Amino acid sequence: MDTVLPVLILVVIAFASEFVDSSLGMGYGTTLTPLLIIMGYNPLIVVPAILTSELITGGFAAFMHHRAGNVQFDFRNDVNHILVKKMRLLGYIPRSNASKIALVLAACSLAGAVIAVFLAINIPKTYLKVFIGVMVSSMGVLILLKRNSKPHFSWKKIVGLGILAAFNKGLSGGGYGPLVTSGQILSGVDTKNSVAITSLAESFTCAVGITTFLLLGTEFDWTITLALLAGAAASVPFSTRVVKKLKVKNFTLIVGTATVILGLFTLYKVVF
Repeated sequence: MDTVLPVLILVVIAFASEFVDSSLGMGYGTTLTPLLIIMGYNPLIVVPAILTSELITGGFAAFMHHRAGNVQFDFRNDVNHILVKKMRLLGYIPRSNASKIALVLAACSLAGAVIAVFLAINIPKTYLKVFIGVMVSSMGVLILLKRNSKPHFSWKKIVGLGILAAFNKGLSGGGYGPLVTSGQILSGVDTKNSVAITSLAESFTCAVGITTFLLLGTEFDWTITLALLAGAAASVPFSTRVVKKLKVKNFTLIVGTATVILGLFTLYKVVF
C-alpha cells in the first residue's frame, strides 16, 4: 500500500497535466516538474521521466489531433516545391504547412536539447531548482502577457522559439509548450494547429533529450516513468475531443496563472 499510493498519485497528476497539455499545447512538463520537485523527487530523476513519458504521449496526441481534424499533417514529399526540385533525390519538404513547422521545430531541438542536458548533468541541484522556478514563473507571465496578442507569421520567430524551447525542455523537463504554442499563435499559426504541432515537435525534442541522457549514463526510475506515462496516455483521447469546443483564452489564463504560482512556490521551497 505504501508503494501503490505514491504511484497512483503520479498517475492522477500526469493525467490532469497531460489533459491540459494536449488541449492547450502547454502545461505537462511545466506543471509536473515543479510539482514533483515540491513532492521531494530529485530533478535529475524527474526530467528523464517526464521526457520519456512525453516522447510517447506527444506523438499519440498529434495522431489523435490529426484524426479528429484539428490539424492536417501530411509528411509526403512536396515534389512541386522549388527546393525539392533543385535538390532532386536529396530534396525533402513535407506537403502541409503544419508538417513543415513541426519539422523546423524538431530540427531546432538538436541544438537546444543536447546543450541543455549537458548543463543539467553538470550543475548543482540547487541551481537547477532555481532555474526551473525562474523559468516556470517566466513562462507563466509570458502566457498571460501574450494571450491577447494578434498573430503575425514569421519563420525567424519559429526557429528562435524552437531552439529556446528545446533548451528549456532538455534542462528542466518543462517550458517547451508555453513558448512554442504561444509563439506559433503570435507568428500567425492557427490556434488548434499550434496545439497539435507542439505535441508532435515536443515528442521529437524529448527523443533528443532522452538519447543524450542515455549516452551520458543517466539512470532512469522506471516506476516513476511508467506511472507518468500511464496517466498521461489515458488523458489524450479525452483532451483531443474537447479541442474543437475549447475556449483557449480562458484555459490559457488558468494555465498561465497556475504556472506562475507553481514557479514561485518552487523558488520558495529552494529558499526555505
